[in-house]
Amino acid sequence: ALLLTEDYQLIEFPSVLLPKGVVLGSVVNIDVCRDRETEKRQRNEFRDLQETILKDFGTKQPKPPVIKVGHTTQTWVVIQWEPLDLASAELRSLHLYRDGQRMMQQMPGTLELANSVAAVKTTGLDVDHEYEFMIEMRTSAGTFFSNSVTVRTHSLDNLSGICVCFGDCESQDEVDNLKMTLDRIGATYADSLSFNVTHLVARYKSGSVFEEAMKYNIPFVKPDWVLACEANGKLQPAIKYALE
Repeated sequence: ALLLTEDYQLIEFPSVLLPKGVVLGSVVNIDVCRDRETEKRQRNEFRDLQETILKDFGTKQPKPPVIKVGHTTQTWVVIQWEPLDLASAELRSLHLYRDGQRMMQQMPGTLELANSVAAVKTTGLDVDHEYEFMIEMRTSAGTFFSNSVTVRTHSLDNLSGICVCFGDCESQDEVDNLKMTLDRIGATYADSLSFNVTHLVARYKSGSVFEEAMKYNIPFVKPDWVLACEANGKLQPAIKYALE
């Protein structure tokens, strides 16, 4: 609709806003004023939103990973880390470094899995050799490196890294005697499989623990292997006592 002011200025005005019954020649009053209260409320809401965004995304950053050495044997080491704190960032990837070189090591791919597992086993190490490890954490907010840790793999006569889980044996007496042998040589044993378990000792290939050991590539040996380690005073090759 076209409205004509008192000083003969033409104003285009939405016809839907005109009162009903307005026809050519009708006189209407239009009042336009500034809503300062609404402006103030909107400014306050916008300022609060900016402060919230700054607090949640502008002041908190991911923290570098903190790692430590876990279980150690002659040929592998477990590297553990504290729960990862990414603030509001997303985890892109984790990478393990050994002596400054990035390793082709499978690492947890999600934050939930990384904080659930919180460890990685790196194998294929040399006997009685010193290594330095660190972790690289790539996030949507940048790349962060952990502290470095130094560890020396065990010598063959250091049997403290042995951790045994028992499968099906002849009797409980046999298991008890083997446990006493492990105590004498400074080794340990566990009730269930974990990162720390080095060998599954059993006489029979049966049971769920045997299937789980196969899944995680844990060597399964006869009880004679434990006795041979004590008799020789050093770690014995598992293949010579492999359960057939």
